[in-house]
Amino acid sequence: MPLTFANAGEENIIKKVGGNPETRKFLENLGFVAGGAVTIISEIGGNVIVNVKDSRVAVSKEMACKIMV
Repeated sequence: MPLTFANAGEENIIKKVGGNPETRKFLENLGFVAGGAVTIISEIGGNVIVNVKDSRVAVSKEMACKIMV
């Protein structure tokens, strides 16, 4: 399921990162890699703030839809 459907506060494992190669590279540089853990901190209008690799990152709804957990 896309990251946008995950519940806040629960840890999820990233299954795959979709999108075009440029988008995938951008997300991988932020720490969104297959097998990595990601936790949603809060969600506002579809945009999410997540904990990934001991960092907090804000991700737009469009980007979050490309991250499968």
